[in-house]
Amino acid sequence: MTGHDKQIQVLAIAPYRFLPAINGGQKNIALFYKYFSAQVSFTCATVKGTTKTNDDGNYDLLTIFSSNPLRYINLFYFFSLKKIIRERSITHVLIEHPYYGWLGWLLKKLTGIKLVIHSHNIEGLRFKSIGKWWWRILWQYEKMVHRTADISFFITPEDESYAIAHFGLQKDKCAVITYGTERVVAPSKEEKSAAKKIISARHQLDAGKPLLLYSAALKYPPNQKGLDFILSALNPLLLKSGLPYSILICGSGLPGEYDNLKAYSNLNITYAGFVDNIDEYFTAADIFLNPISEGGGIKTKVVEALAANCTVISFEEGAWGIPGDIAGKNLRISKRDDAFTFSQNILSNLLIKNIIHIYFFNYFSWKNIVQQAVARFR
Repeated sequence: MTGHDKQIQVLAIAPYRFLPAINGGQKNIALFYKYFSAQVSFTCATVKGTTKTNDDGNYDLLTIFSSNPLRYINLFYFFSLKKIIRERSITHVLIEHPYYGWLGWLLKKLTGIKLVIHSHNIEGLRFKSIGKWWWRILWQYEKMVHRTADISFFITPEDESYAIAHFGLQKDKCAVITYGTERVVAPSKEEKSAAKKIISARHQLDAGKPLLLYSAALKYPPNQKGLDFILSALNPLLLKSGLPYSILICGSGLPGEYDNLKAYSNLNITYAGFVDNIDEYFTAADIFLNPISEGGGIKTKVVEALAANCTVISFEEGAWGIPGDIAGKNLRISKRDDAFTFSQNILSNLLIKNIIHIYFFNYFSWKNIVQQAVARFR
């Protein structure tokens, strides 16, 4: 615990299994805790079955919640957490997402802790974007949770501005704590070339052609909509150009009716399924496709792609949280569903090797991000 601020004792509540970290939401929690626990005395309460290694950070993991959906309304967890707060002299409770906000409110009222909400997006709006009728109920609850918090962390400036305007939050009780990268420099030209040869050989692709990557959890509606855009609107325009390229689709959860994209195998599209080491694919790719306009928050794979020195072609909404002056020429934007501009952004960058600036790594460094978070606890 050397180097920790002994006056700050934080208990985090992670309401779902986040280790091992596979998707963006899990990585956001896991990496934040890894770097946060290097600076602050830290304990995490989470779901049973979650396992941690020493590489995941210097903190205690307490698996007290069940995996049953009813855990979100189980009042008895209050007593377990109250005991932890007393025994460990907890000063702050940090809650991932707003769902356990009611529990945080109780703990604040009855134990005197400071309550911090770590928002990954505006949840009410996220569920509105995917057509859930009950989104207004969640939105009102989310508003109430943030208004009871002592500190609210938002993952993008856009989310913070929205919450201040629509939840009535005070600016000095809010902070942008974004998603980061563990990379400190971009991979070299030689590293990208070597990775591309490996990935191309693995999937029987021509390593001499520009490699376009789309990676997402494909059972999630906004990501599936992005895939449909690539298949039906974007790729026909790219084919008409006559220029060489390969599109590699990565991700689990592809519905059966897509038949593993076999119908597109002769149309420059290959489906790789779930891959264990997505960083290897980012290093190999020339361009990352991000035709996402729904779901809210920051698109973690955009950060990862930029850190791997890919050029990212994105809809406006999919680039929220990425300052244009930080990403520079590595980020190209088009309007939602504008397939022509999206395709032109790709074609004009097929043979251009942009270099991501060191400013990007300063802004998205996990160490720097966590330092900003720790400052708000003091």
